[in-house]
Amino acid sequence: MGVKERGQRRSSTGRQSLECEGDVNCSPIPQALSTQKYTGPDPSESPMSRYDRNQATRNHRSNPCCFCWCCCCSCSWNEDRNRRRFSRDTKLETVPHCEVCSKPSSEEVHSWASSFEKLMKNPAGRNVFREFLRTEYSEENMLFWLACEELKKDHSKHSIEEKARLIYEDYVSILSPKEVSLDSRVREVINRRMQEPSCHTFDDAQLQIYTLMHRDSYPRFLSSSIYKALLQNISRSSSES
Repeated sequence: MGVKERGQRRSSTGRQSLECEGDVNCSPIPQALSTQKYTGPDPSESPMSRYDRNQATRNHRSNPCCFCWCCCCSCSWNEDRNRRRFSRDTKLETVPHCEVCSKPSSEEVHSWASSFEKLMKNPAGRNVFREFLRTEYSEENMLFWLACEELKKDHSKHSIEEKARLIYEDYVSILSPKEVSLDSRVREVINRRMQEPSCHTFDDAQLQIYTLMHRDSYPRFLSSSIYKALLQNISRSSSES
């Protein structure tokens, strides 16, 4: 190809580029973009950001039902709703995601309104109250309380030490996303007791969280749509039987 011919080709290309600048439909899609494939998550995005986004999506899609307190057990009267439940993960495998329980009687459900102690002593009551706490993003309070109850039942020194460490990491450590609200005095007591953990290491903290749920969450639970709907459902079932 001669010098003159190459110059003409460059000139022709340059004219085409200038003509395309005024026409938005003239610019072709680069080959790299037209064949671009998804290769995975953006490496510049942190894992925690992806987790927060996915968690928000799951929370938006979820539609908790107030009658599904037996979400993880095999209650025959609740099996048709098992798929609708979800719960946050916890390192403590000794604490079930949901307590196994039978359908509460009308008397039991009504008694929960008269006494927080009766509510907390009843497995079905704890489950429905835990469902309410989940709607307020404070489910970790119940999970912590349940973990402490499990710890008290253990008599093996090695198992107690392991469970105490997991409870501390899950609910006491300031680095945990499930940290419960404890004052500095109780935290100091826990830190001292963690040097030689026992089944009573978290007694003060458990009492503080119990009191917090009683004074703060329990009154709202009684006026919540979850509890009111439960009362209506129980009353309807009793009248039909």
